[in-house]
Amino acid sequence: MEPVTHFLTGACIGRAGLNRKTAYATLVAVLAAEAADLDIFWGFAGPVEELKHHRGITHTFIAAPVVAGVVVGAVWLLHRLRKARRGGDALQMPAPWRWGWLYLTALIATLSHLFLDWTNNYGLRPFFPFNPRWYAGSFVFIAEPVLWLLLVLALVMPWLLGLADREIGARRKPFRGRGWAVFALIGMVVLWCWRWGEHAQGLAMIRNTQVASEPVIRAALEPYPVNPYRWHAILETKDFYQTAEVSTWNPGSPDAVVTDPQRDVIYKPVDTPAVEAAKRTLLGRVYLDWGAWAMVRDLGPEPMPGMDSPNLPPNRHWTTIEFSDLRFRYSVLATRGETGRAPLSGWVYIVDGREDAGEAMDGREQR
Repeated sequence: MEPVTHFLTGACIGRAGLNRKTAYATLVAVLAAEAADLDIFWGFAGPVEELKHHRGITHTFIAAPVVAGVVVGAVWLLHRLRKARRGGDALQMPAPWRWGWLYLTALIATLSHLFLDWTNNYGLRPFFPFNPRWYAGSFVFIAEPVLWLLLVLALVMPWLLGLADREIGARRKPFRGRGWAVFALIGMVVLWCWRWGEHAQGLAMIRNTQVASEPVIRAALEPYPVNPYRWHAILETKDFYQTAEVSTWNPGSPDAVVTDPQRDVIYKPVDTPAVEAAKRTLLGRVYLDWGAWAMVRDLGPEPMPGMDSPNLPPNRHWTTIEFSDLRFRYSVLATRGETGRAPLSGWVYIVDGREDAGEAMDGREQR
């Protein structure tokens, strides 16, 4: 999920009662809920390195206890700095400092990050390095406004009720908002279960419907935001990929599975020597490891976004190899620029069918 959902989830975890057990519980939960995404700093090494390491070791069960410990250590340093600024005087805290409860809070929040990321279709490798397989639930969109509304409501309502209490002179209640936070977290789980069921229903529908003109090898269903009944289907056959729009609202309706054979059929590209060479590059290896529905195409001498074309002698030739993933090629994910490139696409220049002459992703060159 995107950072907003992680931060809000962490805040609700802290306020669901853990803040009554130890000081700094909500702060630790908020930081730990997003800490795993510090791997985005690999982006300074280039877009391919970022793809290689994003949702890598920091998004695993083996690293979760370490991430939680680092967050608790950082908050402990903050606590020491606060005490030092007060000249060693005791800090007035709403709850006592308890290491065990604080670490448990951080660990729960860290694990929430993994579970949230698993629900969308980008996926993660929670058992890495013992098992390098990517897992993706694919039933919640990467940015879900329903979750934002639920989590923000849980955090704002106690504040509004507190304002009302102060207006009438009521005594201020400590640790306000526990019930709202628990409500939001339960609501998140209910939404997951609802979408999980609709996702399973949609898969059953496309498997029981003659969508493609050839036998289907495998199928996937990708989520839309807000509407739990709307899905984007991808089916693979021997010769082509078939996409369709699926509505699980009324499975028996003639419009439950809608497809346009002229528009929604994507024929599998031909493997050329340049394509095979591109698959052996850094970008090719990383992309094919991650891309569950990766498609590799030889575009010919077409300049790639974000990188100049090779400057070669007249007797040498270059071609552009495009890497894209069908999971991200549907309407809700806006294509980029006039070329209509899908998000998370990559390109490799191959010279004379064998030499790597440059790599780029999403308009950024890998240097």
